[in-house]
Amino acid sequence: MALFQPFPNYVWNLSVAIALENGGRIGEIVDMIEPLKAKAEAGEDAGTADFMAEWVKMGDKLIALAEEDLAQGRGFSAGEKLKRACIYLLTGERMQAHGSEGREATYAKALDSFQRGTAFAKDPVERVEIPYEGKTIVGLFHRAPVDGPAPTVVYCNGLDSMKEMLWLGGFAQALAKRGVHTLCVDQPGTGEALRLQGLPATPYSERWASKWVDWLEQQPEVDNSRLGMTGISLGGHFAPRAVAYEPRFASGAAWGANHNWREVQDKRMVREGENPVPHYWGHVYWVFGAEDHEDFLAKSDDMNLNGHLDRITVPFLVTHGAEDRQISVDYAHQTYDQLVNSPKRELKIFTSREGGVEHVGADNMSFGNDFIADWFAETLGGHTA
Repeated sequence: MALFQPFPNYVWNLSVAIALENGGRIGEIVDMIEPLKAKAEAGEDAGTADFMAEWVKMGDKLIALAEEDLAQGRGFSAGEKLKRACIYLLTGERMQAHGSEGREATYAKALDSFQRGTAFAKDPVERVEIPYEGKTIVGLFHRAPVDGPAPTVVYCNGLDSMKEMLWLGGFAQALAKRGVHTLCVDQPGTGEALRLQGLPATPYSERWASKWVDWLEQQPEVDNSRLGMTGISLGGHFAPRAVAYEPRFASGAAWGANHNWREVQDKRMVREGENPVPHYWGHVYWVFGAEDHEDFLAKSDDMNLNGHLDRITVPFLVTHGAEDRQISVDYAHQTYDQLVNSPKRELKIFTSREGGVEHVGADNMSFGNDFIADWFAETLGGHTA
């Protein structure tokens, strides 16, 4: 199984793959990428404004079509179009350099499309806001169709994803089938926390994860004894770190083992491995609130799980794609090997036999969605059939 690669560079292809895995339609995506093929020849950083323009144009068309549906009282149809508009708007937005013209407006339109789309589609997802360090952090709580208190999994972003992408990717729906609620969060350094609240990333993910546990403990539909934590991509640092330092989590998983992300930066400085977004160094400075390269390296120095994982005393799953071009599969083995006090640890490397071999399953996320959902169902007391 291979990544769909219509462009001559990995970063642009990754964005297309993510959009497809988040529910984009191939015909619409072909219409967007065809005018961009020549632009991509100039490299991953050039032409990103043109990239966003095409994807925004498609998003705007879907919003207009949704309005036509609504005029005829067809809310379900409108909702599906608005959710796809959100996918395309977010895809275009995440490709831009920090401060690029039109980025803020595109992001605002994406948030609105998601909220309206899920409301019209009557999806069982609710926006949640909680205070954090004098500001606000936001999540999406997806309810499973169960009676009584149920297990719940906190699901966090990587370096450049957003909570809407987490939800659109299907993991919350996979957990819901298994009787497990999901809370998709924009942690500091991502989504609304970064864009609207100015909250930079922190290596110490237990700081914000614990605030979400506090909130979950107040929800009558949540079983406080059956809480899990997972994260995708750079969430492979945040989730293990949070489980190590927040004792209220009963199970954990990493979708992509970012065991020593600080070391990965040294490799990227000499162009070892692929970048996840264009304008990479400007992006990570923004995420970590860094003034320059030296400041960024200092602020990201503790993005390293060595010496922390022996604190995990609950079941923990490590997954990784065998052909991950961003983060070496060696890091998955390092994380697994250091889970010495976990009573149930598992390492799953997705191979070409099934798919999901690229970074966090960009070639096919269905295998990761199902495998990790089964893991939480089994370790938190949901059901797998």
